[in-house]
Amino acid sequence: MSLVPDGLRYSKDHEWIRVTGNRVRVGITDHAQHELTDVVFVEFPPIGKELARGQVLGVVESVKAVSEIFAPVSGKVVAVNKDLDSHPEAVNKDPYGAGWLVDLELTDTAEVPQLLDAAAYRRLTGA
Repeated sequence: MSLVPDGLRYSKDHEWIRVTGNRVRVGITDHAQHELTDVVFVEFPPIGKELARGQVLGVVESVKAVSEIFAPVSGKVVAVNKDLDSHPEAVNKDPYGAGWLVDLELTDTAEVPQLLDAAAYRRLTGA
């Protein structure tokens, strides 16, 4: 059974966001990391890159697959989790904490409520 914390928003592509003011922290869900299995590499976008919702944000490589990560909302990349360069396994061990991927500065706050809440994401994944 996957962990789906309340208070976050979720995409159907299995990314989560945590909103803080005009910024969001983005990661992949517990469900996604279980599907990928052991993460061995994370590729990030450059700081300052503007992303539209649905654009490729980065790549997560596991022993099983290489998966693109999509921007759940539009925004500008303001931070990336460089700790994952040396500890990509944090995505598996703590997907909602130390395994976060990027921080975006929101460019369209109206996109946030269009994402799934925890209850809807649980229904989507059967969690």
